Amino acid sequence: MKKLVLLLPLAITACNPQPEGQPVQRYELDPPGKVAQADEPVAEPEPTATPSPAAESACERVTFEGAVLTHCVADPAKHQIAMKLGPKGGAPWRGFSGLKASLPPETTVAFAMNGGMFNGEGKPIGYYVESSQRLKELNRNDGPGNFHLKPNGVFYGSGGSWRIRTSDDFFAKVGDRPQFGTQSGPMLVIDGKLHPEITDDGPSKAIRNGVGVDTKGRAHFVLSEEPVSFGKIARYFRDELKTPNALFLDGNVSALWDPASDRLDSKAPLGPLIVVTEKD
Repeated sequence: MKKLVLLLPLAITACNPQPEGQPVQRYELDPPGKVAQADEPVAEPEPTATPSPAAESACERVTFEGAVLTHCVADPAKHQIAMKLGPKGGAPWRGFSGLKASLPPETTVAFAMNGGMFNGEGKPIGYYVESSQRLKELNRNDGPGNFHLKPNGVFYGSGGSWRIRTSDDFFAKVGDRPQFGTQSGPMLVIDGKLHPEITDDGPSKAIRNGVGVDTKGRAHFVLSEEPVSFGKIARYFRDELKTPNALFLDGNVSALWDPASDRLDSKAPLGPLIVVTEKD
């Protein structure tokens, strides 16, 4: 699928953005050109098992340039990161409740967050690796929407080594398959600089979330508690968290599960989930 992407000079905006609180459009790339609309929010099933909660939250509320954000930290000395989509051979869970019910009782979840864009069925539209199994290849196609606003990128890792690269850089330099990986876009910060199409505080505002990795190898996950521009959340990663690279994960549907604070968002159906657990 080859399409020209019209970039507005003032800000990044999603293709046909939906009103605040509604799911955004998802773009199915198999077959090319098909556009899938995310389902309306639905009630999630009651969990049948409850994993042990974290003793202390890895997340905190912060205020940056007048906006309230939630900032969660995954530390490789204490945490593990994995991607989760759904039961093996089954449809995606579309939310945290199904994931929660599937976890062994001894699992201690620090937090979980939606992690990458998806189609109408909840399946990833870009590179996706779960438990070292690649379920979706790297997507370097052109197309509409935020995912295709180049450069986009990949958040990936094995063991306690976590990285973010642009998709082209990942394609050129990463030969071994990681234990986990998810592709999204656009990049927010690239080698210490904002994405070239991101303005200071553009008119497109939404609930948004992203991830960045700092020079100590810690992964910082940020979710806005109110609509913010791309520029504001990108500057938080660059200026406050000092992450050389940061990746936009999604908007409008952005959600968090923080067991320590009894928070389990269920605003809209989700796709890939990033799960951070305590090490044994």
